[in-house]
Amino acid sequence: MHHALVNRVAHEVRRALVDAGITCYSDAAHLGLARYLQVVIERESQTAQVVLVANSRETAPLAVALDLIRERLGRDLHSLWFNSNCSRSNVILGADFHCWQGPESVTERFGGARIHYPPGAFGQSNLEIAARIIEHLREHVPSGARVAEFYAGVGAIGLSLLGGIAELRVNEAGPQSLRGLELGLSELEPAQRAKVTVLSGSAGDSPGAAAGADVVIVDPPRKGLDGALTEHLGTLPPERLLYVSCEIQSLLRDAARLRASGRLALTSLTAFNLLPFTEHVETVAIFERR
Repeated sequence: MHHALVNRVAHEVRRALVDAGITCYSDAAHLGLARYLQVVIERESQTAQVVLVANSRETAPLAVALDLIRERLGRDLHSLWFNSNCSRSNVILGADFHCWQGPESVTERFGGARIHYPPGAFGQSNLEIAARIIEHLREHVPSGARVAEFYAGVGAIGLSLLGGIAELRVNEAGPQSLRGLELGLSELEPAQRAKVTVLSGSAGDSPGAAAGADVVIVDPPRKGLDGALTEHLGTLPPERLLYVSCEIQSLLRDAARLRASGRLALTSLTAFNLLPFTEHVETVAIFERR
């Protein structure tokens, strides 16, 4: 179900925590240090980006364990990170990341574009199906189009389109995703980079980014589209709206609102089995302006 290296990382991290005498976190007591473990495998290098999330504001209490993890994983380690999360909540990652060793991001390629994922940026775990979704979207973006993308993350969709479009406006709110987007943009040729405008902040505060776009792409979280963006797209629709949904109920709600003005028609639905052996699917809905 997952890469074999994930098992090795889990084993070595557990062993390091025991050998360093690190306590495990208790939700009820809000005590203990080792809270979560995040592991991302970079496909090209077959190495692991490892994040140890701790109930500590400083790296010092975890230093011995981090050094043991680094030593024992050796060449299998892409990068090792400390993340501070002292909040009394079910949020997994805190805002503060400290790189113990290795590069700032793992990288993937979609549509020829090199995409960067810092440890706090959202990325799909099923990259083979994610690549199929991106290819499906690329097929529905005409050559020379002006494109606006909301909830863009690190730019996996938008940057993959750059070779064939005239303009790209990307909107994203997450600081780590914006950093990944910045890293991806920094590697582009000047002519390609000049096509891109980044608008940081919530999608609900930036609906104007869709103005004049031939194609708008949205890939919202499970809650669906921000209300202000839904209203803008329904009232002033682009020629084509590509909606990537991870939650069917919010998609149904948003589709009804987008179609309410009669200016957008739902013309296509395609489901992707992004999470095998679960009841969830990723759905791509295509709307066309009437």
